Amino acid sequence: MIGLLSGETTIDDPAEAVEAAKKWTDGMISWFTDMDMWQNFMWAAVRIILIFILTRILVRIIFRIIDRSLQRKEKGRLQVNPRRFVTVGELLKNMTSVISNFIMVLIVLGELGFQLGPLIAGAGVLGMAIGFGAQSLVKDVITGFFIILEDQFAVGDVIQTGALKGTVEMIGLRSTRLVSWTGEVHIIPNGMIANVTNYSIGTALAVIDLPFSNTKKLEDSIELLEKAMREMKEKHDEIEQVPNVLGIQSLTASEYVIRIAVECQPGARSEAERLMQMYAKEALEQEESAKLGS
Repeated sequence: MIGLLSGETTIDDPAEAVEAAKKWTDGMISWFTDMDMWQNFMWAAVRIILIFILTRILVRIIFRIIDRSLQRKEKGRLQVNPRRFVTVGELLKNMTSVISNFIMVLIVLGELGFQLGPLIAGAGVLGMAIGFGAQSLVKDVITGFFIILEDQFAVGDVIQTGALKGTVEMIGLRSTRLVSWTGEVHIIPNGMIANVTNYSIGTALAVIDLPFSNTKKLEDSIELLEKAMREMKEKHDEIEQVPNVLGIQSLTASEYVIRIAVECQPGARSEAERLMQMYAKEALEQEESAKLGS
């Protein structure tokens, strides 16, 4: 007779207890000796191991492709900090590992007999919820990723985006930091960078226009300026060539304007223009002083 005592099931008849134990033992023996079950289990284990190995091989192949692609990018036209490529490489590798492991776990769960439909549906709903809640963040990260990957600009470059112009101090996946020449720091979300003008690629052209009175001879003005530009080149090694006195740029009834130009490094254009103006002014002052002295 089976009864309840203190909330637990008890067996009063010893014969029934023996019979229940025998049935449990027979069930266990039958389970352990079920060849079909063990065969299915063995094949499932082999498939799981094979899935794991293939996933690792696939991840290694993708890692090598990423490394080779970034090595080719390092030889591009922009001289950039190698740490940027390390950052991109690590990001791509982490994304590859997460996606590959997620797919592997789903396949393994399928091999173990779990229903994948509800899991995939739940992951899709969760992903949509995160995507709608963080659209701007996702846009910033994706834009920042392509800015770094495509070498659009580098740390130290002088760029302009919209109405903001300055030197790039930091490039991140979410935002870019610019420092203007007057010292203001602009933090720009990467998603807001629609177009960029990079002033640090190739060479720049420093240009100044100097007005002279029509009472002064053109040949004398050009000779004076050429002498001043040669003197500037001798005293400043950062100027790679002697500035070229191009000649008259414009002419009015009272004055004419002479243009001077020189190629220089992109970040040195303002300094080169200031130097040209300074040496031209000093040459004019020296000429004026010589006339007064005579």
